[in-house]
Amino acid sequence: MTKRVLIGNAWPYANNMLHVGHLAALLPGDILARFSRLKGYETIFVSGSDMHGTPITERAKKEGVNPAEIAGKYHAEFCDDFEKMLFSYDMYTNTDTDYHKSAVMDFIKVIEKNGFLYEKTEPQDYCESCGKFLSDREIEGKCPVCGKVTRGDQCEYCMASFDSNLMTDKICRTCKKATSTKMNKHLMFRLSCFQEKLEAFFEKMAPAWRWNAVNETRKYLEAGLPDRAVTRDLEWGVEVPVPGYEKKRVYVWFEAVLGYLTACRAVCEKKGIDFECFMRNDGGLSAYYVHGKDNIPFHTVIFPALQLAIDENMQLPTHIVSSEYVNMNDEKMSKSKGNLISVHDLAEQYPADAVRFYTMLFNPERRDVNFSISEMIQTYNKFLCGGFGNFVNRNLSFLVKKYGGVVPSGNVDSQVLSYVEGLYSSIGEKMEKAELRSACEDMVDFIQYANKYYDENKPWVAAKEDEARFADISATCIFMMANMANIFSPVIPDGCGRLAEMLGMKGLSWNVFMPEKTFTIENAAILYTKIDEKQ
Repeated sequence: MTKRVLIGNAWPYANNMLHVGHLAALLPGDILARFSRLKGYETIFVSGSDMHGTPITERAKKEGVNPAEIAGKYHAEFCDDFEKMLFSYDMYTNTDTDYHKSAVMDFIKVIEKNGFLYEKTEPQDYCESCGKFLSDREIEGKCPVCGKVTRGDQCEYCMASFDSNLMTDKICRTCKKATSTKMNKHLMFRLSCFQEKLEAFFEKMAPAWRWNAVNETRKYLEAGLPDRAVTRDLEWGVEVPVPGYEKKRVYVWFEAVLGYLTACRAVCEKKGIDFECFMRNDGGLSAYYVHGKDNIPFHTVIFPALQLAIDENMQLPTHIVSSEYVNMNDEKMSKSKGNLISVHDLAEQYPADAVRFYTMLFNPERRDVNFSISEMIQTYNKFLCGGFGNFVNRNLSFLVKKYGGVVPSGNVDSQVLSYVEGLYSSIGEKMEKAELRSACEDMVDFIQYANKYYDENKPWVAAKEDEARFADISATCIFMMANMANIFSPVIPDGCGRLAEMLGMKGLSWNVFMPEKTFTIENAAILYTKIDEKQ
């Protein structure tokens, strides 16, 4: 049975530009997808823009435009950013497509049929001044856990998720006046029904998750799972396919996470894959969900509960790839605070490989990190230009200059062969576990190993004194280059793709590649050009 892999990147709100914090959280998804394809796995990699969140309607109000205009503008920018950063999505969509809306309504009908939706009338925050019921993000008050002032769905300080009814000293974020309460009718999701199943799921999967996901999920489960409203009093969003709810919309927490399933189903239909079979919990599917730590409960509790409500035999998340924060001056990077570096600006000014390599080598897998343009340039110049690129250039340029690009027939050093074979195994294992920062550190070791081999064996001397030895050294260096192209390609696909062309490789794979005994290098070119930090 061919292994199946689903990689779902978190869906960013289309209310402002993407910043490097988003990139650090989402880039692991692309690296996992590229690696999985190299391994020959049946891989689906999806994401999209969240067009319906309250942040979008808030932004639209401030600018006096329709939410669709704001969301459409940033969705287009996101698509461009991801393309320039070389993301290899099978589908990057958005929550305002007809397909997504229809699929969400289909899932709601299934969940209702399975008995996990019910109607409830309860008090809800209301703003007399604005004349409307308020969504969680439209409320500001004291967190019921830590007591700090935050918005009404998740505390920005202690990361607790809660019902806004539990907050105190609440005000409307629009007009800053105190809220009142009025009775309102909503559809509710029986999240509480899944407490025991999710606890068992958590205990089984926790050893494979990152520590932040384990800690946050444990806190969430220990607090007890309350039922949650599925509907909200909004005009912008997915319509509710239940009579009596025509004026309401599906709550974004519910429909956005279902985007993983709607997008996956769409890709399956395009590829002629049976969606239910692909998602089946039969041991053959690894499901990676990639996001920042502020989204953990939605991926470890809410989404699995919705999956169980739809189909008990659906594969729940096997890997939670939850990054810590990227900071500017030791402060969380934030759109609202304006302390950010945009992906758009990075893509305009720097090679994608430079940004990708630095972002992964110093990825916030275990702790918060500070992003530095200066450090990114230095890292690129040192390892990609001065290390990887220099190793390739001095080998190929010497062969082109002295031998017309003809690689002499030689034997690959057995110790080097053993070392490279070991890298496929060790780095591959780390990739499977989403330990990507460590995998990148091993790539740096390979770069240094290759350059040390070149310096110690002095091929420029052997070319004059011992042709047979020179042929063996050249064969060994070409062998390392070709396998660098394979192993490095998930992280730095542009340079590796160009190197593979120079070496006449017909595609890349996660297998030891042995070049032909004799061949000619064509179109040898400098792989990377140094960036002048002063400029």
